[in-house]
Amino acid sequence: MIEEVKYSLDKLKKASKKLDDAVREAIDELDRDGAIQRFEFTFEVFWKALRIFLEYEGYRCAGPRSCIKEAARRGFLKEAEIVLDMLEDRNKTSHIYDESTAKEIFERIKARYVKVFKENIELLDGYIS
Repeated sequence: MIEEVKYSLDKLKKASKKLDDAVREAIDELDRDGAIQRFEFTFEVFWKALRIFLEYEGYRCAGPRSCIKEAARRGFLKEAEIVLDMLEDRNKTSHIYDESTAKEIFERIKARYVKVFKENIELLDGYIS
């Protein structure tokens, strides 16, 4: 099981790095849309890594919201409110697309979400190191 935890964390690190690169290099609408898509993917990998980590620690959760709340309750997650905002934005980008929403979400990804992913990766990395 520890191998699964390490694998999920490694996958999350790679996804987060690609998101960071995409956000830093975005210069036009197409780049922005690609960064948003990487955000969606990174968020999926993130909450599933939380689920795997929680299961390794003996806790159960079902979907992303319950995993985020359980991870926060157990001290395995920083900035839970921002992570819940990420979930809402991921849902918006996955189901509804309009230009102004995309711009707003991209700015949040750039200003806060990339940093929160990094902080939580460091936290989870510290638990399994």
